[in-house]
Amino acid sequence: HVQLVESGGGSVQAGGSLTLSCAVSDHSFTTYCLAWFRQDPGKEREGVAGLTSDGRTTYAAPVKDRFTISYDKTKNVLFLTISSARPSDTAMYYCAARRWQCTVVPSDFDYWGQGTQVTVS
Repeated sequence: HVQLVESGGGSVQAGGSLTLSCAVSDHSFTTYCLAWFRQDPGKEREGVAGLTSDGRTTYAAPVKDRFTISYDKTKNVLFLTISSARPSDTAMYYCAARRWQCTVVPSDFDYWGQGTQVTVS
């Protein structure tokens, strides 16, 4: 069982930056995906960025070149740096984990954090 705990959400002005963190509990997965999703009330949860155990990263089109996903393996912490923030980035952000490769389908992920709110104004 993998536990995920997000932190770092808050309010940021449009054009500003914010870094989200997700503490990942120890796991025995050899091949895995760590990802960030976001969800606005009344909308479906959408994939934002993913990182596989071999270091490959993927980004959704709306955030490419503005968001950066990274993983500190020594501390087991997943990060999402939001740059050039836009009001459309306002959402609850969740980190998630699954065995094997990354997908953009929320139901493919077995482990979720509780979420952290990001508000861009």
